Amino acid sequence: MRTLRTALERLVEILLFGGRWLLAPLYLGLLSSLIAIIYRFTAELIDLFKVMTKADLHTLTLSILTLLDTVLLANLILIVIFAGYENFVSKINIATESEDRPAWMGTVDYSGLKLKLIGSLVAISVIELLRDFMQTTEFSSHREIWRVTIHMTFVISGVLFALMDYLAGKQEELKKRSE
Repeated sequence: MRTLRTALERLVEILLFGGRWLLAPLYLGLLSSLIAIIYRFTAELIDLFKVMTKADLHTLTLSILTLLDTVLLANLILIVIFAGYENFVSKINIATESEDRPAWMGTVDYSGLKLKLIGSLVAISVIELLRDFMQTTEFSSHREIWRVTIHMTFVISGVLFALMDYLAGKQEELKKRSE
């Protein structure tokens, strides 16, 4: 009876541990979404080149903010792909031999991933907010208050995530000292 239970437990553990590979297609899907972002970036860049000699500085700034927003979104997707895959599926061994390997790759744990995500969301949110304020000819206080509130929610969430991470690190440090 004991060996049956042990064998069953081992089988369940093998399935659970192997189940992490079910995430791999999701990361591949995120990678393929970069194609849509490249298309959108290229279309925006072509539009910028078409109007750059005739457009005023305000219009150029809005176009550049759109490009910047697109790049930040692509960066966010790569951060999620690399850190998520390495934290939850498998190490990316091919990257260890590459001189182009990002310095943060392989060192971002789940907590660090959350901080990078919220930092990227704050950056994207502030660009969206700035672009919205620059585009608005007619001020809608109700809409703008909601946009600023959402942005401040991202900022406060980021600060709270960083504070929780800091406190968890201090708690772990105190635990190690007491041992």
